[in-house]
Amino acid sequence: MPKLGVDMQEGEIIEWKKQEGDVVNEGDILLEIMSDKTNMELEAEDSGVLLKITRQAGETVPVTEVIGYIGAEGEVVADNAASAPAAEASAQLESAGLEVPKAPAQAAPVAATEKAPLADNEYDIIVVGGGPAGYYSAIRGAQLGGKVAIIEKSEFGGTCLNKGCIPTKTYLKNAEILNGLKIAAGRGINLASTNYTIDMDKTVDFKNSVVKTLTGGVQGLLKANKVTIFNGLGQVNPDKTVTIGSETIKGRNIILATGSKVSRINIPGIDSQLVMTSDDILDLRELPKSLAVMGGGVVGIELGLVYASYGVDVTVVEMADRIIPAMDKEVSLELQKILAKKGIKIMTSVGVSEIVEANNQLTLKLNNGEEIVADRALLSIGRVPQLDGLENLNLELDRGRIKVNAYQETSIPGIYAPGDVNGTKMLAHAAYRMGEVAAENAMHGNVRKAHLDYTPAAVYTHPEVAMCGITEEEARAKYGDVLIGKSSFAGNGRAIASNEAQGFVKVVADAKYHEILGVHIIGPAAAELINEASTIMENELTVDELLQSIHGHPTFSENMYEAFADVLGEAIHNPPKRK
Repeated sequence: MPKLGVDMQEGEIIEWKKQEGDVVNEGDILLEIMSDKTNMELEAEDSGVLLKITRQAGETVPVTEVIGYIGAEGEVVADNAASAPAAEASAQLESAGLEVPKAPAQAAPVAATEKAPLADNEYDIIVVGGGPAGYYSAIRGAQLGGKVAIIEKSEFGGTCLNKGCIPTKTYLKNAEILNGLKIAAGRGINLASTNYTIDMDKTVDFKNSVVKTLTGGVQGLLKANKVTIFNGLGQVNPDKTVTIGSETIKGRNIILATGSKVSRINIPGIDSQLVMTSDDILDLRELPKSLAVMGGGVVGIELGLVYASYGVDVTVVEMADRIIPAMDKEVSLELQKILAKKGIKIMTSVGVSEIVEANNQLTLKLNNGEEIVADRALLSIGRVPQLDGLENLNLELDRGRIKVNAYQETSIPGIYAPGDVNGTKMLAHAAYRMGEVAAENAMHGNVRKAHLDYTPAAVYTHPEVAMCGITEEEARAKYGDVLIGKSSFAGNGRAIASNEAQGFVKVVADAKYHEILGVHIIGPAAAELINEASTIMENELTVDELLQSIHGHPTFSENMYEAFADVLGEAIHNPPKRK
């Protein structure tokens, strides 16, 4: 019996939608229950056969008590499992060869189990790659008592610290400062001069100092946790040995955290020295007069905004019908409108077919017949898994991504692949969780799954954009009837006082149970606010339960509360909903 809210103590089974012996697929409706607040249909979290129903329709059951078992066809649940306490039922399941259900938040055991002694060159876990998934895996494995080695061919911290999240946020802070200078006079701050110049040497050097601080911190943490560090490319072999140069080490388990690399397109002229990727534009020490950005995803839009704030003429070319197409459509179009007002030219539903270099300039020929002339071009069409050093493994792949199960395990038992290399969610914070889960499973057998449905995502533009869950379009396709709540930052006191009264919060909820399906934000501090939404959704709070909380005033987060209230037509600061 699930705990559907913070106050729920028990639930009544209304009706089983599946019967004993029925085949169940992940996502199928198993049964309907009623708590003190609402009725709700429960979905299966795994596929299999409904082996046994232990509590019947009409019964009221305390939360977390077992009400049924799903397993493989032919498996048997002991007859007394239905009445046994949870600990006894778990022991009976284990003796019958069945997996014991675990609460989603349950962590792996704290201590490693007794194993045969390790040889000098042998490790419980060898981690290949020192990015977010890799160093998290290594440190978590060490916390669990494991002897751990980590191999990194360049810099610790991976793409995020060295060429992604952190460098771009350093530059975006510069853009924010420049925007503050522009609005200062209107706030009564009269600067001695409104003229300014951009010193790119100092800009790059400061960015490098930030990166060095963080990458050095990662190495320090690894050493503090007694993780053995190897520098170089690790060649991984099927027998779980890894060769680094002339040295070979062996692991009982291997964690592949090799990350990702810039995706490229094969068009004429793409190899021009004037065409940069996100890997090298961050080291550019001379500002071009004009920049063409190929790709209107997160990286392209963030870096486009940076260089536009520096006074560069920026044009973004995106093949989809809008920028950042993975975001909610309404949010995406609002951001596009705001960026256009900032002087960024955005062209959608069009691609680049050829690039011609002449007189130290580029001409981008588009597939609609138009041309763009620019001093430099940025290729930012996404990233693909980095598989160097893994050629000997013959792993099962899915469109170039290492295929993993919910435990982060690959097609080879004992070899795990968390993070960008599996392509599930190419976000540093998702990689953190996947790495943590992989380490726990490597140390203790497959005891924990990675639940990534409520992973927040953000775009650090001005204003920021963030999302968690599914979009309105996805929700309508899946559920049909949904409820939408919105609240604009135009009426938020702190946003107005901060000259940041742009954008809105949008909540998508299920019409029947008021389950929160998605939260989408464009506005100030969106990347911070979305973490509240992720916590709310992970803990399965309904809109009604969220509205029992109190948000401080004046805060940006009040606007989130107002959007939830608007789902039910109860937002105090919104006009009444039209009937």
